[in-house]
Amino acid sequence: MVRELSEQNAKLADERERYRTLYLQMLELNQKLERGLFGQKAEKLPPDQAQLTLALLAALLGDRAGAEPPAEAVQEIGPHIRRKPTGRKPLPENLPRIEIEVLPDEVKRAGLDAFVKIGEEVSEVVERRPASLVAVRITRPKFVRVADRAAQSVPARVLTAEPLELPIPRGLAGPGMLADTIVRRWQDHLPLNRLEAIYAREGLELARSTVCGWHEELVPLARPLVDAMWEDSFLAPYLCTDATGVLVQAKERCRSAHFWVVVAPERHVLYRYSRKHDRAAVDGMLAGYRGHLVADAHAVYDHLYADGSVVEVGCWSHCRRYFFKALGSEPEHAREALAYIRGLFDLERQLAEAPPRKREAVRAEHAKPLVEGFFQWCAGKQDQVLDDTPMANAVRYAMNQREALSRFLDDGRLPLHNNGSELQLRRQAIGRKNWLFLGSDQGAEANTTFVSLLASCQMHGIEPWGYLRDLLCLLPNWKRQRVLELSPLYWNETLKQEHTQQLLAANPFRQVTLGQLG
Repeated sequence: MVRELSEQNAKLADERERYRTLYLQMLELNQKLERGLFGQKAEKLPPDQAQLTLALLAALLGDRAGAEPPAEAVQEIGPHIRRKPTGRKPLPENLPRIEIEVLPDEVKRAGLDAFVKIGEEVSEVVERRPASLVAVRITRPKFVRVADRAAQSVPARVLTAEPLELPIPRGLAGPGMLADTIVRRWQDHLPLNRLEAIYAREGLELARSTVCGWHEELVPLARPLVDAMWEDSFLAPYLCTDATGVLVQAKERCRSAHFWVVVAPERHVLYRYSRKHDRAAVDGMLAGYRGHLVADAHAVYDHLYADGSVVEVGCWSHCRRYFFKALGSEPEHAREALAYIRGLFDLERQLAEAPPRKREAVRAEHAKPLVEGFFQWCAGKQDQVLDDTPMANAVRYAMNQREALSRFLDDGRLPLHNNGSELQLRRQAIGRKNWLFLGSDQGAEANTTFVSLLASCQMHGIEPWGYLRDLLCLLPNWKRQRVLELSPLYWNETLKQEHTQQLLAANPFRQVTLGQLG
């Protein structure tokens, strides 16, 4: 009788624990719904739990020294904490200066001759002049020789200068205007109706269809440059990639399509568009690539790894996301997993500026024990967690991706995560919130062409409007085999060349934008 009651109590306890887990799982789903409705929250623990996580990591490892590398291990790397600057920053030197001298009332009354200047107090205030459009009137006089005109029997030959070259032949807009529309549309994420209103406010009635037409006509001009950037990116030791959905206007209702991003670190940021998220889209983007690929664990990439020409590198941010989702239903277990992962991220933060060999050595000494401890912990939890729960999904993902997640230990060049491509893809997500959908596949091609150039400019710290203006001045006459020199990666070097300076100086539209004409 006692044995039966004991077994019954144990069964009731198991059922209560199962219902508790299901209840917490429903709370987790409800929180996920709230995040979808009211905005995504950052995957960060509260400060008190963050400190608890560090202490938990030390307990799991059994040694406080294992939680973070000693100072001498990273002393050559330098500080990684960026402090917020204080005080008022001086205004940039490249801004034009206007001098205003303010005299005391007594000096004004008596005159400067009655005083001796012993010093001055100087301060600066930033002011803004209204932006302006300018119409460039191009006059091409016609001439005939006096001798030809006097000779009635000889037809007079009329001499007229060749038309000035424009990015769009016989177009309405010059390179500066075209660059402005591109930057406002895809760098500042302004939808076409807002662009239309802005230019109307500046005095130019410009239909949104006209702006779309301009950008689509510029694609054939810029496409060879972007293609050369794609080819050059395949020389990188590794690539990072990700994708996001986008709506495309259709006759009855919008259809779904996808934007892809490929980041060649310190070289290029490149975008592609595809109607489907499938193997064919991946092949169209990465055909011919040989090297390491940092990506999520989606099946569309699996065929690339089959012959070993492309090596899969896992993303610890994706792995962390699974355990973060399990915090609501199984907080104790989730915190243990997150403690290991936080140790890896803290270590990588200290190694951010380290050279690859230094990073590889420190990883072997300090990151490898964390990785091994994490997967031993996951193996121990596989038979303990309930099926189809957030924790079960997290453990299964980690174990399935063990080899890919461990690959960063073997090569100091490889990153711990794929956050770089996700960050670059956020550019399209922000734009999508403003313009809502694409008008057509042709519009998507224009988008990816110029967003690739704009994102690469941001990677290399290049001012986008000036770059695009000069690029549109140079592209029509630039040799095709040297087009990569015009990419943001090589732009500063190309600008220093005498040939480049001569071409830019000879372009009257560029001189207008610089205020050198008119």
